[in-house]
Amino acid sequence: MSDRPPRGPLGILMLDTRFPRIVGDVGNAASYDFPVIFRRMEGIGSADAVAAHPDTPRVLAALKANAEALAAEGAVGLGTSCGFLALYQDDLAKVSPVPVATSALLHIRKLAGRKAGVITASAKNLTPAHFAAVGASGDTPVVGLPEDSSFAGTFLRNGLTLDREAVEREVVAAGRDLVARHPEVDTVVLECTNLPPYKPALEKALGLPVLDVLDLLKDFYVSLGRPASEGP
Repeated sequence: MSDRPPRGPLGILMLDTRFPRIVGDVGNAASYDFPVIFRRMEGIGSADAVAAHPDTPRVLAALKANAEALAAEGAVGLGTSCGFLALYQDDLAKVSPVPVATSALLHIRKLAGRKAGVITASAKNLTPAHFAAVGASGDTPVVGLPEDSSFAGTFLRNGLTLDREAVEREVVAAGRDLVARHPEVDTVVLECTNLPPYKPALEKALGLPVLDVLDLLKDFYVSLGRPASEGP
């Protein structure tokens, strides 16, 4: 199987946010070992994406328009900056000029024989519909970051500062809560695209493999360079 890299960059559809994006965040170019280009979806923020019942036509229209713009700039495939955009995987794929991988939740359907558990930005807003949209079971175990957390203050309420150590503690606590509630979980998936910087601490604390959006997009980008006959 050939792993020739594609000739163009991966495009990232970005929410309209102002919070810090450190190395490891999906919105920092230094998080990737392949070329990426970003495009901000003006007027589509965290509250539009992280919702149990979003304004689907409005969000999809923004995704479509910005997907077309990124493709016109040379993007050979597209990712997004929010795992909740899993909800639009099939609809966006139908209208995008290039292939799409919307969310780390796409990992779950490939974990045959393993039991995934999810850490999310907001447990109350992550619904069975989000899982169904990426071919994952709606009863997948989920633990969210607390609504009063440092994480939420920065990433859900669009804060200007980031307390990395506090967020790391919150993510590790969420992981421990997940496996305590669901001891059958043997693989953790990070829905949120702001959480990859805390993956090493989480793997060390839990002793389990952790999959995030950067893992997803790296594999996705490699797949774009393969002949169609070889499959994904």
